[in-house]
Amino acid sequence: MTTTGNAQKAKAEEPQDLTDGFHLIIDALKLNDIKTIYGVPGIPITDFGRMAQGAGIRVLSFRHEQNAGNAAAIAGYLTKKPGICLTVSAPGFLNGLTALAHATTNCWPMILMSGSSEREVVDLQQGDYEEMDQLAIAKPLCKAAYRILHAEDIGIGVARAIRAAVSGRPGGVYLDLPAKLFGQAMDAAAGARSLVKVIDPAPAQIPAPDAVDRALAVLKGAKKPLIILGKGASYAQADDQIRALVEKSGIPFLPMSMAKGLLPDIHPLSASASRSLVLRESDVVVMIGARLNWLLSHGKGKQWGSAPKKFVQIDIEPKEMDSNVEIAAPLVGDIGSCVSALLKGMSDQWAPPPAAWINEVNKIKETNLAKMSAKLMNNSVPMNYHSALGVLRKVIDERPDTILVNEGANTLDFARSIINMHKPRKRLDVGTWGVMGVGMGTAIAASIETGQRVLAVEGDSAFGFSGMEVETICRYDLPICVVVFNNNGIYRGTDENPSGGSDPAICSFVENARYDKMMQAFGGVGVNATTPDELFRAVNEAMESGKPTLINAVIDPAAGTESGRIGNLNPQSVVSKK
Repeated sequence: MTTTGNAQKAKAEEPQDLTDGFHLIIDALKLNDIKTIYGVPGIPITDFGRMAQGAGIRVLSFRHEQNAGNAAAIAGYLTKKPGICLTVSAPGFLNGLTALAHATTNCWPMILMSGSSEREVVDLQQGDYEEMDQLAIAKPLCKAAYRILHAEDIGIGVARAIRAAVSGRPGGVYLDLPAKLFGQAMDAAAGARSLVKVIDPAPAQIPAPDAVDRALAVLKGAKKPLIILGKGASYAQADDQIRALVEKSGIPFLPMSMAKGLLPDIHPLSASASRSLVLRESDVVVMIGARLNWLLSHGKGKQWGSAPKKFVQIDIEPKEMDSNVEIAAPLVGDIGSCVSALLKGMSDQWAPPPAAWINEVNKIKETNLAKMSAKLMNNSVPMNYHSALGVLRKVIDERPDTILVNEGANTLDFARSIINMHKPRKRLDVGTWGVMGVGMGTAIAASIETGQRVLAVEGDSAFGFSGMEVETICRYDLPICVVVFNNNGIYRGTDENPSGGSDPAICSFVENARYDKMMQAFGGVGVNATTPDELFRAVNEAMESGKPTLINAVIDPAAGTESGRIGNLNPQSVVSKK
C-alpha cells in the first residue's frame, strides 16, 4: 500500500466529530438569535430542554402548555421575533394548539415545537405512545406547518418556520419534531454547514405610489375624519411615524385596546372618550393595523350611524380589504412604509380637519371624562369596578413604564376605558378572540422579554384558567403583581340556581375565596384588599419591591353586567317559561 493510501486509511479510521438532532436544533435557534423558550418538559423533549438551558438559551418551564403558548405568543408580539413554545406529544401539543391558533388570529409570530411519534407508526395507526398525526391537526389552525424527519434538514426547517412566522402578515407556525430526530447523528462539520441564518425575514413592503395618492385624495375631501389604530400598528413599532401622521394631519384618533399608548390616552387628539360620536359621525376613516371585524361591528350597523363613510385601510394583507365593507383607498404594505409614504405626500400646507369637527369631538370627550371622574371617586365598601380601577389608573399614571396585563369580562371592559396608557405596547390583553386564560402566561413573558414591572388585572373567572402559574412566577422570582377582582362569580356573584336545587348556580364561585393565599403558598406576597386605600397601598408596595404579589381585591358581588359589554352576543330564547 502506498504512503498516500496509508494516510487515507488512517484518516478514515480516526473517530469522527459528530453532532445530533438535539444540538442542531439548539444551534439553529441560537444562530437566529432565539434566546428564550417557553414550555413544559416531558417525553420526548425533556433532555432537549436541559441541553438548551445548558447552551445558554433561557428555558421557562410552566405548569400547563397553554400558558406557555400564550407566553410565546405575546413574546412574538413584543419582540417581532417568533416566540417559541416547546411541548410534549399529543396531549401537550393539543394544549399548546389553542395558543398557536390565538397567535395566528392576532397576527403574532410564534412557533410551536412539539415532539411527536414516528411517522411509520402513526401512518399505520399502530398505537404508539401518545400517537397522533399532529401535523395534519395543526395545519388548519396556523399560518404554516412543517415536519423535520432528518437531522440534515433541521437548519432549513427551522429557517422556514422563522420566516413563515414573521414575514408578511405574522402568525403561528407548527414545527413537528419526531422523537427519533433528536438522536440522529451526523458529521459535526456537515451539520454546521447545514444551518441557515435567516436573512431579512420580514422585508419592507412598499405601497404603490398611486395607492398613496388615492388615499391622500380621499383624506383631503374629509370633513369629519377619524384614524383608528389597531394592535397591528402597535406591533409594527412605527411609533414615531404614526405619531407624526396624527399630529401633522390633526385628525382625531381612536386606539383599539392593545394600541392604547401608541399616542398617550391623554393626547389632545385622542377620541377614546368620544368613541360613539366619532364612529357614528365620521365621514372618512383611516384604518391603521386594525380590522373591521366584530370588535368594530364589522364597519356597519347602528354603531356606525347613517352618515356615508369612506374607508382608507392600511394592511400588509391584500385579502383583508373589502372584508366587510367597501374600502375606497386600500393601501397594501407594511405599516411603517405606508405611514411614511402618507407623511411624505402631505404638503406643508396640509389643512387640518374643520374646527367644528374637533370642537364637537372635544365637547363630548370633556362631558364623558367628567362623568367618569365622578365615578372613580367612589370609596364605597365593598369596592365596585370604577373605584378599584380608579386606584390602578393612578398607579399606571405614576409608573407609565409598567406593563398592564388585563383579562376578564367586566374587569377587561371597564379597565380598557378607565386606565390610561402612556407608552406603546404597555397594555396586553385578550386580543381578537377575546379568549380567557391568557393572563399569567402573558404576564410572565412580558416580564421576561422587557424586564419591566408587570401589573396583571384579572377577573376571578379569567384567573382560574391560568392561576397555577403563580408558582411559576414565584419560582422565577418575577416582578409581577397580580390583582384578582373577586366578586364571587362569573360576571356577578349573585347568580342563583333556577331549579332551586342544592347545586350552586352555573356562574357562582365559592364565596369570599382568598386567592392571595395561593401566592403565599409558594413564597410570594399575598394581600387581601377590601377598600380602595388598601388596594392602592398593596399595589404600590408590590411595584416598589418587585416581589411576586397577588392581591385579592374584594368587589361587590352585584357589580358587573352579563358578559361585560358584549352581552348582546348571547342568544335569547324565544320559548316562554310555563
